[in-house]
Amino acid sequence: MLQDLERLIHLQRAEIDLRRAEAELGDVPRRKADLDADLARERARLETARDSLSQSQKARRQHEAELQDLEAKRSRYKAQLMEVKTNKEYTAMLHEIETVEREIRGREDHILAEMERAELLTAELQSEEAVFKEAEKRRQAEERGLDGRAEVLKREVLQLSAERDSVAATIPQDVLDLFRRVARLRGVAVAEARDGMCQLCHMKLRLQMYVELKRNDQITQCPACSRILYFEPPVRVELPQP
Repeated sequence: MLQDLERLIHLQRAEIDLRRAEAELGDVPRRKADLDADLARERARLETARDSLSQSQKARRQHEAELQDLEAKRSRYKAQLMEVKTNKEYTAMLHEIETVEREIRGREDHILAEMERAELLTAELQSEEAVFKEAEKRRQAEERGLDGRAEVLKREVLQLSAERDSVAATIPQDVLDLFRRVARLRGVAVAEARDGMCQLCHMKLRLQMYVELKRNDQITQCPACSRILYFEPPVRVELPQP
């Protein structure tokens, strides 16, 4: 194979590997943000459970305070009942007492309902706390994994950058300029030719061109996409001797 062509292939592979490593490294902050968002959602669920329990407890305390007021009112009415002078006043006072007692029963029902609700909400809160703790541990472990991967990628980027620059330094300037022009235009400057066509743009090559291309002894560009083409000979498989 022509040495310049071999170096171009090497350069392209180093470029592709470098882009992959840089893209993965650049994706680490997004992945960390996703972890933060997931944990924030779990925290929001936990806070919602806490708020629900707090609201239930607050409602129960409010009902208990109102119950005390009603019981005090009933006591006053009963005391006043002993002081009335006429049947009309007596009947009216009994009606007031009955109304207050009905309100007392209502408050007691509300208190019982909030007690039952608080019991369910307490169990739900405990469940959410356990889920959040697990999510927090998982997030910390995954973040450590991402930090470790980022360090590996940083070293890989430095290594691949050095490899790319080292290979580029061995390529004649005119050939390197061609590589860079095509790379700016197409993203990938070097493409394999196989089965009579460019494997990136899928342009069918003229038979004579493909035959000459398979020798890999010159710089040949695809007539359609301008990429530098090369041919990868099939690997010979040695059959075992009988």
